[in-house]
Amino acid sequence: MARRAFPRALAGALAGAFLGAVAARAAYAAFTRRPPVGDTETWARTNHRGEPITLLEGLAFVAGAGAAAAAMPGLPGRVRVAALLAVAGGGGLGAYDDLYGATSSKGFKGHLSALAKGEVTSGAVKLLGIGATGLAAAALTSRHPFDVAVNGVLIAGSANLANLFDLRPGRAVKVGLLAGAPLLAAGLLGNDPASATVVALPMGAAAALLPEDLGERAMLGDAGANALGALLGVAATITLGRPGRLAVLGTVVALTAASEKISFTKVIAGNPVLHRLDMLGRRPVEQAPATR
Repeated sequence: MARRAFPRALAGALAGAFLGAVAARAAYAAFTRRPPVGDTETWARTNHRGEPITLLEGLAFVAGAGAAAAAMPGLPGRVRVAALLAVAGGGGLGAYDDLYGATSSKGFKGHLSALAKGEVTSGAVKLLGIGATGLAAAALTSRHPFDVAVNGVLIAGSANLANLFDLRPGRAVKVGLLAGAPLLAAGLLGNDPASATVVALPMGAAAALLPEDLGERAMLGDAGANALGALLGVAATITLGRPGRLAVLGTVVALTAASEKISFTKVIAGNPVLHRLDMLGRRPVEQAPATR
């Protein structure tokens, strides 16, 4: 049985990664010609260098990963719906924040402080909305109320944490791929086709869009980063046992709390190994952007 299951898990992972990658690239090509909302200027922003960049990469990730999850054969119904909820919640509410978000309030503390004063920020709407969709997704893949609560917070927390890394070219995608690798290995070694497929879907979609991100032509934005983190959170909830999920949740909470006090960018720049990984594939600071 195990010998037969492992090839199915590997086949599912390869198919999921391929389908996610193809769908994401197709969506990016389509959206850069005609965005689904507004026009190209609606999604234009300025990056950390002060250069123009587009957020359409994030919409392409959401559309590609969502389409792949919907079309992928063999996924259990509840797992499929949970993945679609994570994509819709993270992507939809992230896109709302991309379009209408203000920078006056930042982080959990900023948004909750504003909410306590009666000000409903776009970030607060996103946090509450992603929390609700995270719990709904967890309810589909968990039975015990404790596991539903843990998994719901894990999915929502992962969505938020991924977005905190989307500050430099390729960083959020690299973090997503590094975080997804052990989950993918666990799904394969555990002979679990569903979990291997669910983690491979966002990894394939993110990897396919990485060249645009590293080339500083596009970025995930809130829509793409939130959806990437939420999907990896769903993968963790169906792959890991309770101790593993609690350990991951503790890490997510610790990093999120740390982000309120310290700059991830400064920490990464000050560590030679992390800095090398962060700069891998990126152009040097003094290099001019490639013409399109």
